[in-house]
Order: sequence, then C-alpha cells, then structure tokens
Amino acid sequence: QVQLVDSGGGLVQAGGSLRLSCAASGLTFGDYAMGWFRQAPGKEREFVAAISRSGNTTYYADSVKGRDTISRDNAKNTVYLQMNSLKPEDTARYYCAADWGIPTMTASRYHYWGQGTQVTVYP
Repeated sequence: QVQLVDSGGGLVQAGGSLRLSCAASGLTFGDYAMGWFRQAPGKEREFVAAISRSGNTTYYADSVKGRDTISRDNAKNTVYLQMNSLKPEDTARYYCAADWGIPTMTASRYHYWGQGTQVTVYP
C-alpha cells in the first residue's frame, strides 16, 4: 500500500521559514517524480514545486520561485520543501504527490497524494 506522509507545517510569522517533509512508503521512490501543491480555503489546489526522479531537475511556481527549494533524498524515500521568506499569502494546506513519469505542474497527473500539512503565516 502506497503511503505519503506530509509533515513540518506550522504557525510562523511572515519572513520566517519552514521545512516540509514527505516520507513515502510502498513504492519504488526513485521511479517517481515528486511534487508539492497547496490549497487555501475557498481556492483551487495549486502547483508549488516539482522534482524529477533523480533530483536533477526542478520546477517552481512563479509565486515561490527564489523563496522555496524542493529536494529529495532517494535513500530516505523523502522529498522536502524548504520555504523561506514566508508571506501570509503562502497560508494553505500543503500536499506532496507522486507521479510515475516526468515532473508536471498538473495535479491530475499525480497518482498518489499525502494527507497534507497546514502552513499558517501571520503578519
């Protein structure tokens, strides 16, 4: 059974940092591209970042480019999202996802999803 467990969210003041983690089990982690998405109340789920199977290629939404860094450790079956210079508009529930194939910004392409971790940024 495939399981993605998101963690690392929390309450942080604007300008602060958080590091999200997503631990995968039940799949061959290195065979999957990984992505992070977020969803704020009343809004659609939106792409944040994605990383290729090897970790050599990354993609970012314009809204987080230069502030967030996605990385992965295939030996630990874990993908990370380092978020810096957080803004109140970053407040959302963050989800990791696994995609059998190349990394994509399209949520429907992802096969497996974590349960999400809440990030709240206050002014």
